[in-house]
This record gives sequence, C-alpha cells and structure tokens, in this order.
Amino acid sequence: MRLCSYREADGPRPGLVEGDTIVPLAAGSTLDVIRGRAPEVVGDPVPLSSVLLEAPVIPGNAFGIGLNYRAHAAETGQEPPAEPVLFAKMRGTVNRPSGPVVHPDWTRRLDYEGELGVVIGRTAHRVSPVDALDHVFGYLAVNDVSARDRQRSEPQWIRAKSGWGFMPMGPWITSADEAGDPQDLRIRTWVNGELRQDTRTADMIFPVAELVSFASHVFPLEPGDLIATGTPSGVGVGMDPMRFLQPGDIVRIEIDRLGVIEHEVVLP
Repeated sequence: MRLCSYREADGPRPGLVEGDTIVPLAAGSTLDVIRGRAPEVVGDPVPLSSVLLEAPVIPGNAFGIGLNYRAHAAETGQEPPAEPVLFAKMRGTVNRPSGPVVHPDWTRRLDYEGELGVVIGRTAHRVSPVDALDHVFGYLAVNDVSARDRQRSEPQWIRAKSGWGFMPMGPWITSADEAGDPQDLRIRTWVNGELRQDTRTADMIFPVAELVSFASHVFPLEPGDLIATGTPSGVGVGMDPMRFLQPGDIVRIEIDRLGVIEHEVVLP
C-alpha cells in the first residue's frame, strides 16, 4: 500500500497510489487508515500528475534522532552516541513533499538532512526491539532541515530543527509490508543536481527497531507519530568548506522503494 494525501477543492483527501494514478478513499484522512480503518474506495482514479500531494500524515508527535550514522558523526567531529539522541520537531515543521522550504532570516547556515521516516501504526508503549516493528505502519522520505548556527548556539534545538516548513515529507507512506527491511534501503540526496548523500540504512548506529523501542520507553507512541531516523554523511556542515542552502536551491531526496521528494528553498 502507498497511502497519500492530495489536495482537492474542499481540502486534503486520502488516496492510494496505484501506478500513475490515485484511487480516492472514503476515509476522513490518512490517519483513519493508519489507525486500522480498511481502505474504502470512492470515486474514480485521478492521474497522479494532476494533483498536488500534501504531507501524507500530520503527526501528533514528530521527533528526530541525532547522530545515527557513524560517518555523519565523524564528519561533524563528534563521537557516536551511546544511546539514541531524541529531539522534537514541532507541528509547524510539517511540509508537503514539494515544499517550498522558507529560508528564515534568523539563520545563515541552513542545511539539508535526507532521512528515513517511520510512521507508527499502533500504540507502542515500552515495547521490546523484537516487537517494535510490529507497531510500524510504514515509511517515507524526510528532509530534516536544520539551522546549524542555531543548533550550535542554543542548548534547545527548537529553532534549529522546527522552523516553519522544516520537514518536507512523503511523497506517500509505503506500508511496512511493501517497503520491506528498513535496514536495507538506499538514501540519496541531491542539491541542484549534485549528489551529496548516498548511503544505505544498514549503516545506522541504532536500527529502526531499537529506535522505536527506545522512544516507546520515553512516552507512548501513537498511530501517526513520526520518527525521523537520522541522516547519513554528506550534509553541508560536514563539507570543507561548508556549503549551506541558499534561496533558489533545489533539494531532492530519494529512498529505495519509497519514492522521491523534491523542493525549493525560497525567501520568506
């Protein structure tokens, strides 16, 4: 299943992506399907190319994982963490897969982070790593946009990680059964056509099952909640010299079996 949300005249509508078309669903939102409502088709398929895709879910809780790839920790001059590093992404960060991402005037070091996103499908509270993936509905691509100067200068990462629109995501949620092993996915990120990141999720320090289990011991994870699982090496802050996003830049992120998101960086 590839579950999406697309714009209609009266607001977002859930649908199933089948080939080059979207099959409209009767559910009020994708969250109804994520919670277990059987997809009920209503109406005729519409061409995928004719619609604007919205963020496939509005998470109740969304958070990221810091330094979850060894090569990324090394490029930023930090030791790999002993346990997952959690940080919040506020609701206002949620953005459609096509963006745009607004470059705030309060940062001079805006960076990209291509990441695997995990969407929770059923309540997970104090689950073991062995059982954790049973609580996952599916996966999607995420750009965990980051203001690096604010990340370094402010002890709390609210501004650094939660600027308006700082989390383009999608293009849809690929169900766990269709996505397959989350530790066997290739993540690639391009900026203006230049390949910057190219890594497999097998290189994660803490795999998805451990992340879901760890987070579920902090607070209950509910259907629709999102975990952005960390970024590989190749981010702008890790380059010599550093290379940060500017208005007009185009960021493209592709993950095997999950699809592509692509968005422009724009002025406020």
